[in-house]
Amino acid sequence: MKPPASSRPSPWVVLPRPNPAARLRLFCFPYAGGGASIFAQWPRLLPPEVEVVAVQLPGRENRIGEAPIPDLGELTARFGEVLAPFMDRPFAFFGHSNGGLMAFELTRLLRREGRTLPVHLVASGRPAPQLEMEGPKLHALPEDEFRDMLRRFNGTPEEVLQNEEIMSLITPMLRADFSLGETYEYTPGPPLSVPLSAYGGEADDEVPAWQVEAWREQAAGPFRVVMFRGGHFFINENRDEVMAELSRDLRGVLARLGAYPAHA
Repeated sequence: MKPPASSRPSPWVVLPRPNPAARLRLFCFPYAGGGASIFAQWPRLLPPEVEVVAVQLPGRENRIGEAPIPDLGELTARFGEVLAPFMDRPFAFFGHSNGGLMAFELTRLLRREGRTLPVHLVASGRPAPQLEMEGPKLHALPEDEFRDMLRRFNGTPEEVLQNEEIMSLITPMLRADFSLGETYEYTPGPPLSVPLSAYGGEADDEVPAWQVEAWREQAAGPFRVVMFRGGHFFINENRDEVMAELSRDLRGVLARLGAYPAHA
C-alpha cells in the first residue's frame, strides 16, 4: 500500500509526535535563528486532535550544512512546493516573529494559486505586514554591533555569543533570517478571509501593542488580539498561557470542523 503523502520524509518538516488520526494539522514557523525544536513539546499541550508540523528551515539544527535562504519571496515559493503533501487535511498556521510573516505570505500565495487555505492563521510577535519597519538593518551590521543587537533581543545565550566556533557556524543563518524580515516589501492586497489571531508580548519593546493590533487590517473575517506577559520571546517565557490561548483558537477550529464540542 502506498504510504500517505504526509508520512514521506522531508527535510522541511519535523513531526514531534506523529498523529495519523489528527483532524487538524498545525504548521509552525519559527522566529529568526530558531528551528523545529522550538515546537518539540507543543503536541502534549494542544488538543489531541491536532498534529504539530514544525517547519525546519535550511541552515540550522539537522540542516546546519545547508545554505540559509535570505529572501522571503523565494522561501515562500519553496513552502508552496514542499509543504503541499502535508496539506491533505484541514490545516492552520502559527508563526512567531519572522515566522508570522512566513505564515502570512504563504497564505497569500495559496490564495493567489487558488489552493486550499488554512482554517486559521496565528501571527505572533510580528508587526502587521503593511507597517513600514524602522531602525537599523541588523543583517548588514558589523559583527560587534550585530552581536550587541542579539544581546538586546535576549534570544541568544551569552555563552553562545562568546563562543567564536559556534558563532561562525550560526551567524550566516542569523543574518539570513534577519534579512528575510528586513528586506521584505509588502504588496497591498485584499484582507484575508481566514480567521486571524494576533499574539503580542506586553513587554515586547520590538513589537508594541499597536503594531499587533494593526493585523486587524489584514482580516476580512474573525479577528482577535491576545497580549501575554513577557517580552519578544513570550512564547517561551510564558508558554503555558500561550498554549492555553492557542488551544482555544484551535478548539474553535475543531468545533467548526465538527471534531470538537463547541462549548469546550
